[in-house]
Amino acid sequence: MQENTVGVVLAHGAWADGSSWNKVIAGLRSEGVTAVAAPLPLTSLADDVATLDGTLERVGGPVVVVGHAYAGAVIGSTSDQRVASLVYVAALAPDEGETVADVFYRTEPHPRAPELGPDHHGLIWLPEDAFAGAFAQHASAEEQALLAATQRPLTAGCIGVPVGRPVWKDRPSRFLVAEEDRMIPAANQRFMAGRMKARTIAAPVDHMPMVTAPSTVVGVVMEAVREAGSGR
Repeated sequence: MQENTVGVVLAHGAWADGSSWNKVIAGLRSEGVTAVAAPLPLTSLADDVATLDGTLERVGGPVVVVGHAYAGAVIGSTSDQRVASLVYVAALAPDEGETVADVFYRTEPHPRAPELGPDHHGLIWLPEDAFAGAFAQHASAEEQALLAATQRPLTAGCIGVPVGRPVWKDRPSRFLVAEEDRMIPAANQRFMAGRMKARTIAAPVDHMPMVTAPSTVVGVVMEAVREAGSGR
C-alpha cells in the first residue's frame, strides 16, 4: 500500500470468517482501496483484539476499521493510533464497563432469533436452520448453506468480558443499521448508534449485508475512506 493512502481493515463477527467480506473487499478494490480481513480466532475478546491489532500493523497510513456484529466490540477496543475512523455494520457497541452480552440482550429478541448457549466445550454455535431463518434470510440457499458449513463458533468468554473505554468516544464513527436484522434488532442498533453519536445510515438489509447487500456496505465504508483521506 502506498504511503498516505487510506487502508481498510475488516473484522468479522461470530459464526463467520474473513471470507464473509469477500464481496466488500472486491467492491473496495474496484474503488482503488486496499482492504484486508482480520482473521479473528473468536477464542476470547483479548485474543481477537490482539489479532486485529496485528492485522492493523500490516497496513500503512491511516486506517478505517470496520466491524460486523460481535466485532463491534473488537474494533472499539483497538489501541492502534492510526485508526482514523470506525464503521459498525449491524454491530454491537458496548460502552465502558459493558459486555457484549449486555448490549446483545438489552432488547427482546426477534421471534425468528435462535436460542444460543455454549456446548460442553464452551463453544457457541449457530443452529444450521438459523442461517436461513435469522442470520442471512436475504441470501441465496447456496450462500446460506456455505455460511452454515464454514461458520466459526465463539467462546462464551468473548461476550462476558467488560470492555474498556471504547475508541468510538475519540474517533468519528458510522453505523449501518440493518432494518431487517433478526439477530440484533434494529431498535437496539439505533440505540447504540445514538449514544455513540455515530453517523447513522439505515438500510432494508439483513444481519449479513456484506454478503446480501455488499454495495450498501461498500458505500458506507467509502464515505469513511474519503473523509479520512481529506483529513477532516
